[in-house]
Amino acid sequence: MIEAPKVHVHMAVSNLEKSREFYEKFFGVTPVKVKPGYVKFLPGFGPLNLALSQAHPSSQGGHVDHMGIQVESQDIVVREMERVKAAGLPVREEFSVDCCHANQDKFWVQDPDGVEWEVYVLNYDLEDESPLVGRMQKLLRQSRRVGGQP
Repeated sequence: MIEAPKVHVHMAVSNLEKSREFYEKFFGVTPVKVKPGYVKFLPGFGPLNLALSQAHPSSQGGHVDHMGIQVESQDIVVREMERVKAAGLPVREEFSVDCCHANQDKFWVQDPDGVEWEVYVLNYDLEDESPLVGRMQKLLRQSRRVGGQP
């Protein structure tokens, strides 16, 4: 479980190593996840989940790839998705999708300027669990909620 909702920002950068060094100094922490072409920070002083990825050579770096809000449960994802749909915004749904080296349930919307926003729950890190174990744990959590247990 997460302590509180976090704003998620994913930036494509022109030089991942220089950006990693900058954000380590800026946030005062090391990344919580480092993969080829990908770095993730969770600074302790703010509700931020910052992901950096290496921009493709043909594109400029330094732009925001997408924005997101990480929530505590799939129930919250579904509740917010239904609210957004009822407000008339087009939604792209993705459940049990592998993204950013983790399995997630989410939905996406796009603002008038084309900036994509996601609301998501992190089900499990792909490195920590096999997909089968992760799906079994997710089903167990869902069955407990349906049965009225925490």
